[in-house]
Amino acid sequence: MVRVLITALIGFVVSGVLGFLLLPLLRALKTGQSVHDIGPTWHNAKVGTPLMGGLMFIGSTVLCLLINLPKTGEYTAFYALALSLCFGLVGFLDDFCKVKFKRDLGLTAFQKAALQMAVSAVYLYALYKAGVMTSNLYIPFVNITLYIHPIVYIFFAMFVMVGCVNAVNLTDGVDGLCGSVTIPVMAFFAVVAVAMERWDVAILPAALVGGLLAYLIYNWHPAKVFMGDTGSLFLGGVVCALAFALDMPLVLILVGFVYIVETLSDIIQVVYFKATHGKRIFKMAPIHHHFEMCGWKEVKIVLVFSGVSAIMCVVAWFSISGLIG
Repeated sequence: MVRVLITALIGFVVSGVLGFLLLPLLRALKTGQSVHDIGPTWHNAKVGTPLMGGLMFIGSTVLCLLINLPKTGEYTAFYALALSLCFGLVGFLDDFCKVKFKRDLGLTAFQKAALQMAVSAVYLYALYKAGVMTSNLYIPFVNITLYIHPIVYIFFAMFVMVGCVNAVNLTDGVDGLCGSVTIPVMAFFAVVAVAMERWDVAILPAALVGGLLAYLIYNWHPAKVFMGDTGSLFLGGVVCALAFALDMPLVLILVGFVYIVETLSDIIQVVYFKATHGKRIFKMAPIHHHFEMCGWKEVKIVLVFSGVSAIMCVVAWFSISGLIG
């Protein structure tokens, strides 16, 4: 447990130092987003804020895992990190296209989906072959496990992972929001891994708790840097990778409640808009923009959403009590 706490502290320090060094570099390279078509009009004032700030907590997480090279032969956290880095690389390519071609959209939706599906398939296959992941689906609250054919399970898992990663990405729309919502999720996985005595797995979310806390120093409103798709896709990768590494993917419904609501609000808005030829349910989607349009300040949105995330993580803990004994 002490090692986990020390890892979080190291993650905080390293991420903070990287932010101090990285921010002037990102500004010098002019990595700011040039066009901002999505969001309330007052977000136009944020144009030019550097992207790719996610490199702060990505770098600190990688260093923390290298420092804590497993002595038990348990490399699950490294599989999870590799998956997350691949998602982060997809995000980096997206951010690079935005900066390079001076546009709000980077990779096409098809390009993103294809790359994410490929990355997910490789990760799931590696976990299955290593014996870390089974094709048994644990059902929270009722404490039962259903056997699913491995091929069916892998396709189900791929769908869940790609959906989860993009849901986290969608949550990154207000200063400090994505990082603040994800901290309780990472704390949840760290505590669960400790309770299951998966010490090497616990290192990954612990490192990210520290890294994200330091990142928020730079990303809290008014943000000096954005994590970009580089950071949000990496975070989404970690969230779903840990759920599958600990063999409890359905817990994502609870710990990822805010991500899901953000995604559903966007889907509902688009479907209703097309079905009614221009009418809207929300003033703007995703739902954090709706609350902005209702007059909520960004800090209030972040505090409320992260509070909901924390509460749902507590609920999730009780939902898996039968699994962790």
